[in-house]
Amino acid sequence: MRIARWRHDGALAEGAVVGDRVVPFPDGITVAEVLAAGLPAVPALAARLEGAAGVPLHEVELLAPLVPASIRDFVAFEEHVEGVSASVDGKSEVVPEWYQAPTFYFTNPHTVLGPGATLRPPVTERLDFELEIAVVIGGAGGENLDAAGAAATIFGYTIMNDWSARDIQSREMKVRLGPAKGKDFGTSLGPWIVTADELERYLDDEGFLAIRAEVRVGDELIGEDLVANMGWPFPELVAYASRNSRVVAGDVLGSGTVGNGGCLGELWGRRGELSPPPLREGDVVTMTVEGIGELVGTVGAPVPAPELPPARPRSRARRRGA
Repeated sequence: MRIARWRHDGALAEGAVVGDRVVPFPDGITVAEVLAAGLPAVPALAARLEGAAGVPLHEVELLAPLVPASIRDFVAFEEHVEGVSASVDGKSEVVPEWYQAPTFYFTNPHTVLGPGATLRPPVTERLDFELEIAVVIGGAGGENLDAAGAAATIFGYTIMNDWSARDIQSREMKVRLGPAKGKDFGTSLGPWIVTADELERYLDDEGFLAIRAEVRVGDELIGEDLVANMGWPFPELVAYASRNSRVVAGDVLGSGTVGNGGCLGELWGRRGELSPPPLREGDVVTMTVEGIGELVGTVGAPVPAPELPPARPRSRARRRGA
């Protein structure tokens, strides 16, 4: 099943994409409720949608397929780390710690964009995209899961574009924290959630998802990779996220950027120059992932932010003055 949210004639609706039409869930059921019920409840729901009237897909405005409870973004592709480290940190390397555990950061669930939406970036000279695949958690979730238990929480998959301002990100991460403002202005998700059972046929013998992913700017193919090149399969990412913590229905976990041109930053690092050039207003970024679909985003005009002063020199006195 393909789970979606959309706007039609000014009204928000939630349901499924069936063929070339969208069909609302019965009884006002929401995507959040479907995720909470978990993947085992999907067949019965799908049966209730059979033969239901819908609206042609081309007549609706697709929205992000869920309102995330949280968004964790991993960095699971070694090839991406090799390239992007040079453009962000000034040195191409994969540190030994990368191999020890699938590291992630939390990004902003309040700036999520849907398919076809226009990004309003900050003022930046190095705007970039990041082609990722994300899992969506369903059911009861869990804590301290092993890989098998984590696999059972994966409700489905969607495409994720982690928009990035590389110049801002580079400055922030020199402080040994972040990424923060270099990332949290926009994350695109969509075009829908494909339930996990739909992609089972692409799982290899080790549990990696062997689907192709491509990204274009305009008509130019920038990057392509096989998702099975990630260092850990998705259940292990979920298991690590749950370690001494908890994953819940509606959590989104991004794979991190695929290799071989999954972002411009990787190519800048490898080539030692800004080629292809950073994204500019009017650029259209199209991500296509086998078995899931296509996610399109357009770069809009940058939004200047109010200036803040730099840190002020302080005396480090330990008592208030007289």
